[in-house]
Amino acid sequence: MRLFANRDYRRLFSAQIIALFGTGLATVALGLLAYDLAGPGAGAVLGTALTVKMVMYVAIAPIAAAYVDRFPRRTLLTLLDAVRAVVVLALPFVTEVWHIYLLVGLLQAASAAFTPTFQAVIPDIVTEESDYVRALSASQVASTMESLLSPVLAAVALAFLSFDRLFLGTSAGFLLSALLVLSTRIPEARPSAHTRAWDKATAGIRTFLRTPRLRGIMALNLAVAAAGSIVVVSTVNYVRDELGGSQSAVAWMLAASGSGTLLAALALPRVLDRVTARTVMVTGAGVLVGGTAAAVTLVAAGLTTWTGTAIVWALIGIGMALVITPTGKVLRASVEPNAVPGVFAAQFSLSHLAWLITYPIAGWLGSDAGFAAAWSTLAALAGAGAIGALLLWPRHDGRGAATGPVAPIGAGRSAADRSTLSKAA
Repeated sequence: MRLFANRDYRRLFSAQIIALFGTGLATVALGLLAYDLAGPGAGAVLGTALTVKMVMYVAIAPIAAAYVDRFPRRTLLTLLDAVRAVVVLALPFVTEVWHIYLLVGLLQAASAAFTPTFQAVIPDIVTEESDYVRALSASQVASTMESLLSPVLAAVALAFLSFDRLFLGTSAGFLLSALLVLSTRIPEARPSAHTRAWDKATAGIRTFLRTPRLRGIMALNLAVAAAGSIVVVSTVNYVRDELGGSQSAVAWMLAASGSGTLLAALALPRVLDRVTARTVMVTGAGVLVGGTAAAVTLVAAGLTTWTGTAIVWALIGIGMALVITPTGKVLRASVEPNAVPGVFAAQFSLSHLAWLITYPIAGWLGSDAGFAAAWSTLAALAGAGAIGALLLWPRHDGRGAATGPVAPIGAGRSAADRSTLSKAA
């Protein structure tokens, strides 16, 4: 494939895969650590830890985007990977719940600066539109492979090791990712269109608020977060307490969701060549609504079976991939090149703002009122997100095209650029 003939992209992609697998192992280990410290209250502990994560993402990502063009991006990414490696090494030694919150806060502060910077680097390395679309799909496949395979690896490892050893795998992954980033030629960031830090930090969010298709993505973020929170937060307590499963069973159930995501991500590149991003993403929101409704039915009707749960988890995984995979394509086509870091950072913050709403519902309400109450609330939010997307992202998108292509904001592009971008979504 021509995309992987690009040396710098190949190394960055490898760094992403390695760091993702390390993070996946840590996600499984963090859930089991919460269960080890809090037992039946693990959902609330995990929900709080993930809420801390979301606060860091929402607050720090726009600031990172505002200052990213002032620092060498390769050096910044390498240092952030190193910080994450050191912080993760401390997690096996926690003895109090508040230790988890502190370390997760430090870890995710580094991740909040790393991810939008990394995302904004890719279009500077992969400059052909067709290759960039495939790079987005490859990135999603990597994420879904992590969600599928890292729980499987964790399940196998847990048969021989205690869960705290999984944190060592995470730290090693971040260090290897840092070495790969350091060996990559990364162009310096384009000067921002804004000079003041506040304008840079808020430019992407302002773009979202004034652009119909991006407002639609904000609604879709809510649907993804509502459904995803059921899987991420509730799986450990649901599998251990309701299904009577083991630590390894928790990992296998998370892998069921990842398998659905993987199948969808593998099929999407060809689909997106024929179908608009809006159609794919709205369809994904409908799948998420169906998945959350099925999850509510499982607990409300007492149908808590292994097979039924695995099917529902896989359905949610499919819906998440349908929404998330085309998002980068739409973002890039919506702004001028020098505004790409800002809009990616805004999406990073706004999407995690949705998770900031849904994680506490899954964790705290689930622990206090039970799965049925929490999941019913999340299903309602998923439905609201799907309906909001339909209303906020019109088919014509204000550009007069029935299929809803994405046209760039601003008039500074050449006719060739406008032609290319009009096909992007």
